Amino acid sequence: MTGRIGCQGCRDGAELDFTFTMAFQPILDLAESRVWGYEALVRGTGGESAASILGRVTPETVYRFDQAARVKAIELAGRLFPADDATRLSINFMPNAVYEPAACIRSSLEAARKAGFAHDRIMFEFTENEKFRDTAHVSRIVSEYRRQGFLTALDDFGAGFAGLSLLANFQPDLIKIDMDLLRGIDTDQRRQVIVAGIIGIAGSLGIAVIAEGVETAAELDTLRGLGATLFQGYHFAKPRLEALPPVTGFPAGGYDHALVA
Repeated sequence: MTGRIGCQGCRDGAELDFTFTMAFQPILDLAESRVWGYEALVRGTGGESAASILGRVTPETVYRFDQAARVKAIELAGRLFPADDATRLSINFMPNAVYEPAACIRSSLEAARKAGFAHDRIMFEFTENEKFRDTAHVSRIVSEYRRQGFLTALDDFGAGFAGLSLLANFQPDLIKIDMDLLRGIDTDQRRQVIVAGIIGIAGSLGIAVIAEGVETAAELDTLRGLGATLFQGYHFAKPRLEALPPVTGFPAGGYDHALVA
């Protein structure tokens, strides 16, 4: 997803010749025994993978797709999420698909208004796996989104191009540690040292950490011991198409096992 066009294109763009929807996966706050939020994940309307949908996005349709994906996620969240003022919605976006931050966020703000979904409950994730052509531009996006009241998160931290320099340049609200760093962490001291360092650095910067891709109770126990409190992964729930999945896998003692979306 590369290239930029003017604000008119950011609003309009080329028409999409395919349909898509969203699946939702919970992000859990074990310290508070609650569902912190849900990540919206692109899927085909028949449950096809994100890769199969993203593979159909062209340079001519990337802007339309980026805008449509945000609106779709917000509309579904407005219909599915609990009637509270706390459960957050996490949306992925490509910074290189944004021409002008203030203009290209308008459709998201309007969708949130129509859905009755407070925009300060929305978090935008950008991934370290995408090599940014213009770091100053990405910094402007993050600054503008935070000024508008949105949360921002750096996804796949530890797997991509820039690593710690992104934290120095962009200062997101949260980082999501890449699942490859967490896989088998219960038996790998090197991973434990690295992840403990990331959690410590993030805490010193006032950045929250989400441990993403947790698949086993042993991984969960180790991460809790390292200080992590926010979690996401198949150990708790797999994504569910246009629905909020039930949550399982809470550790025994001190947590509400009745937490069901």
